[in-house]
Amino acid sequence: MIIYTSMIKLTTCYYHSSDYIKPTNINSIFIKGNNMSEQNSKEIRSIVTSEGNVELSIAVSEIPVPADDEVLIKVGASPINPSDLALLLSFAADMDTITSTGSGDDTVTTIKIHPAMMGAMKPRLDESMQVGNEGSGVVIDAGANAKDLIGKTVGLAGGAMYSQYRCVPAMSCLVMEDGTSAAEAASSFVNPLTALAFIETMKMENHTALVHTAAASNLGQMLVKICKDDSVPLVNIVRKPEQVELLKSLGAEHVCNTNDPDFMKDLVKALIETGATLGFDATGGGNNGELPGQILSAMEMAANATAKEYSRYGSDTYKQVYIYGGLDRQPTLLKRAFGMSWGLGGWLLTPMIGKIGMERFQQMRERVASEIKTTFASKYVQEISFEEMLQPEIVKLYAKQATGEKYLVNPHK
Repeated sequence: MIIYTSMIKLTTCYYHSSDYIKPTNINSIFIKGNNMSEQNSKEIRSIVTSEGNVELSIAVSEIPVPADDEVLIKVGASPINPSDLALLLSFAADMDTITSTGSGDDTVTTIKIHPAMMGAMKPRLDESMQVGNEGSGVVIDAGANAKDLIGKTVGLAGGAMYSQYRCVPAMSCLVMEDGTSAAEAASSFVNPLTALAFIETMKMENHTALVHTAAASNLGQMLVKICKDDSVPLVNIVRKPEQVELLKSLGAEHVCNTNDPDFMKDLVKALIETGATLGFDATGGGNNGELPGQILSAMEMAANATAKEYSRYGSDTYKQVYIYGGLDRQPTLLKRAFGMSWGLGGWLLTPMIGKIGMERFQQMRERVASEIKTTFASKYVQEISFEEMLQPEIVKLYAKQATGEKYLVNPHK
């Protein structure tokens, strides 16, 4: 899932952050191996080969010179988000086949693609692609119109962020307050703005409260804090007792555990108390594929609990669940027990930003920068280098997309 798209210039090659790069200048040819100089930058590359493999490697490029409206960033940190994995590993990769050869900058990790899925890989076959949606670092050089940013720590979603250096338009940078580290600023776009955009979606679609799944994630914890500060009723859904305790410690009032025998009863009670009719599901197939449908059913039960008369078509309360992630690859199953006034669909941040408008979007970004150490603070289980990022045992760990187990890449480690 590509969260942000902007036009970025790298040497003489223009590209979208969601696309691979085809070098068009002899100075931007990428080289594998250890033949580096101070003018070069290492980066992670992903390619799906015609032979049916995903190959991850470390490539080298010449450090670009920023144009008048651009800045050069020494990248200090970049998270591995679920939205990065479709490009990095491909949704069709068979993780049981992962192998690795070489060492250091010559490490190449190979994963076989499920043969039945090769057709879907055709648009990216044999194209070496840069990866990493977002990250942060310090501006070390700038064009004539952006000199004031030199020395500033910035966050951005410019694509190709698993790189040691990135040259991007100055306007794409979110300037952090003094004293903010690269690690603190690394997740300043995807999770914070997604959480804030949930609130904007709620307001635009005339709902008054929210339901959120996989709620113990970094994003979920941010949403708990936002809703508490903004007085928005929130129902959190998790699957472990310790996750219930975590969210309660942050001030969450309603937390339901899918593995509790009384899950549906607790969910209906929470929905009656909050009036929530809008849900955001990060799993897509949680609870044996039934979670989105269970949320809709519980919303219907909550609506009927206060209904004044019976309708054979169900309540006239409109209920909406958006699937915005794919943490669980099981099919999404709907057991139709929620009347006829409901909706289930996909949700992405990028088109939502267009609906919000740039003025409101900029206000959201400013809030993120000012609260990056509090409301929007992120936690990571491990900081890893490029070489460690390619080690099979570590790839398997971040590929699990386990709640609360996010990895942070340090390109200069």
